[in-house]
Amino acid sequence: MTDTQRPDQRIATLLDRMEIEITEASADRVVGRMPVAGNIQPYGLLHGGASAVLAETLGSVGSAHHAGEGRIAVGVDLNITHHRGVREGHVTGVATPLSLGRSVAAYEIVITDDSGKRCASARLTCQLRDRPPGS
Repeated sequence: MTDTQRPDQRIATLLDRMEIEITEASADRVVGRMPVAGNIQPYGLLHGGASAVLAETLGSVGSAHHAGEGRIAVGVDLNITHHRGVREGHVTGVATPLSLGRSVAAYEIVITDDSGKRCASARLTCQLRDRPPGS
């Protein structure tokens, strides 16, 4: 919370702006969806950066669940391959762990369109750290 923010005000996040909805969340599996509309590039296709935001969000949520109370997860490496364009509907991402350690967590994120076709594959590595004092 900033000095100018009232306690009853919620901070707007990138998830809000991109309309990402998390539908399932645990260290073992995170599922989320995002509309294509509003997240497109000039050619009318889902923006690759939007897919990357979805992937990093889902992998980070899983990593944070794995890190547990009093710890945080920060992304240190994201790789994403775009397989096909999407013009409408929603995309759904599913993040599953590749490796869950004490200081590092890695997730694979598969993003599919409404018909279940894979449109992107990603891998996210997060560093797990103690929560800084006062945060």
